Amino acid sequence: MNILVINSGSSSLKYQLFKMPVEEPLCVGLIERIGEPNAFIRQKDLRGEQPKIMERNILISNHEEGLHHIVAMLRDPETGMISKPEEIDVVGHRVVHGGEYFSGAVVINEEVKEDIRELFSLAPLHNPVNYQCIEFAEKDFPAAKQVAVFDTAFHHTMPEKAFLYAIPEYYHSEKKIRAYGFHGTSHRYVSKIAMDWLGKPDAKIISIHLGNGCSIAAIDSGKSVDTSMGFGPVSGLIMGTRSGDIDPSVIFHLLQHEDKTPEEVHNLLNKESGLLGLTGSVDMRDIRKALESGDQDAELAMEMYAYRIKKYIGAYIAVLNGVDALLFTAGVGENDFSMRARISDNMEYLQIRIDEEKNKIAEDGIREINMPGAPVKILVVPTNEELEIARECFELLQNAGV
Repeated sequence: MNILVINSGSSSLKYQLFKMPVEEPLCVGLIERIGEPNAFIRQKDLRGEQPKIMERNILISNHEEGLHHIVAMLRDPETGMISKPEEIDVVGHRVVHGGEYFSGAVVINEEVKEDIRELFSLAPLHNPVNYQCIEFAEKDFPAAKQVAVFDTAFHHTMPEKAFLYAIPEYYHSEKKIRAYGFHGTSHRYVSKIAMDWLGKPDAKIISIHLGNGCSIAAIDSGKSVDTSMGFGPVSGLIMGTRSGDIDPSVIFHLLQHEDKTPEEVHNLLNKESGLLGLTGSVDMRDIRKALESGDQDAELAMEMYAYRIKKYIGAYIAVLNGVDALLFTAGVGENDFSMRARISDNMEYLQIRIDEEKNKIAEDGIREINMPGAPVKILVVPTNEELEIARECFELLQNAGV
């Protein structure tokens, strides 16, 4: 079974083609800066011993054009993976928000599409784009099954005491205001890898996803019991451009006394805050250079970033009544050894002890960076959301006898 995974962002398209069930990736590709004059597409052919990379700088006005370019790359006579669209059996779509409708992957039909449309207001930057890519893929791959995998689905196992807000019940029952959580596909993938590595299916895990967006999840026996992102993706940890947790009184003050409009406050907290607001940059590499030059704003930002994560670790150890492993994943979590050290430092009371030398070694795959014999494992686990989406698509269709 050939499964094409489409992971669409507000201005990007990531994709991978897998041969299942052997989980063989045939190619991986990326389109960035959709709608900008410097848009480009890059595809890596993973067949053979040496990957072949093809890049094109090309004007891509919207996601529909982007998907057409992906089809063209996949069908390229010299470097393509397929000769005709019918060779794609399944297109798996990452959809950010599934609301209360979806607790797992689903085959897409008109009813599913209507539910995704109803959730546009809960994820205005992502769900409309995810929806558009579904409609485009239906045209480009008419013979393929279209499957939706939702970021929020993994967190459907959270209990009411974790996902409800202390506001009148009407707002949940009628308006669906509650914590949903995000990055679920990543948290599910890395926690399964860690449980297998630990040989402990009932492991208590704290998964720390640190990229441009950041979230932390408490996972017990493979099930999410709490997570830092809530109704939307702005809450919780400090992120690239998002503030994370903030006193709501600040929002009221900005609206009432600083003449801010709701849209301006929304943009402030989502697009102008976080590391960008604290340092002027969202790139950890740039912030690292500023640190090396003695920039005190950069140092404070790193202290704040790590401190917020440490607070959540402590809270989630209490929620789980213990912890077997901390997992670091995504771009910052997998690659920034100094941030991992900041977060793990000074938590000996909780049996969390990082090995500074192991932490600095860059290796492929899952690796352990705690001190020998430490009761709590500290693991670096590379995430692969596209592979997890392919797995969920395959499992769904196999169980349905398709």
